[in-house]
Amino acid sequence: MGILEKMRLDGKKSFVTGGARGIGKRLAIALAEAGADVAIVDVDLDEAEKTAGEIAAATGVNTLAIKTDITRPEQVNAMMETILGAFGRLDIAFCNAGIGHTVPVEEDNLDDWSRVINVNLNGTFLTAQAAGRVMIRQGGGSIINTASMSAHITNIPQKECSYAASKAGVIAMSRNMAVEWADKNVRVNTISPGYMATEMTLNDPSLAPLINQWEQLIPVKRMGKPEELEAIAVYLAGDMSSYTTGADFRVDGAYTCF
Repeated sequence: MGILEKMRLDGKKSFVTGGARGIGKRLAIALAEAGADVAIVDVDLDEAEKTAGEIAAATGVNTLAIKTDITRPEQVNAMMETILGAFGRLDIAFCNAGIGHTVPVEEDNLDDWSRVINVNLNGTFLTAQAAGRVMIRQGGGSIINTASMSAHITNIPQKECSYAASKAGVIAMSRNMAVEWADKNVRVNTISPGYMATEMTLNDPSLAPLINQWEQLIPVKRMGKPEELEAIAVYLAGDMSSYTTGADFRVDGAYTCF
């Protein structure tokens, strides 16, 4: 079997949280193009259904859209029941949903801080935990959690303390999960994107003016494209990465090298 055949995900079942748009959508497309059935999980059901329909039409894999607030345990449990009812099993969990918050530390408040931590860290915990429970029963699987280069550096000029803290927590949590579940054949890894040219970033009036400053700081002098995360996502999702767990993969144009 050649290397390209080994990277295929035919017959595998997956979900992507925050999969309706942006990075999540691109990664869901990548999993589907590699042959995996995929559930698009998002709080925006209309957009999730649109994405699921586009993927099914383009790739022929089975898709479904599920509205889920990942901070609500009962909704996460219902999500898993829906996925198992449709697919029968779960091989790949991509816990990607997250939000940002830009504010100076001295002006932040507990409600906004807690909202970021609740979605980015607690929501990732709940979805990864639910996936891990299923995978342990099955005898294995791959969990991929979206972290950020912000877990490794301090962003400038914008001020994102709560976001950075939440993503650093995702990496530490994922490493602990990887060690606890290693003997159960459940792998847990993280991907830490740098600045990505998503619609959310490009259209955010508070962030768009900063793009030129970011690009001057990035050694490759440009933002990344969401599709530049596809290869590492497919690698981590499949059997080619069977000895890879507890790792964090920075895809940031060398930003965190200094």
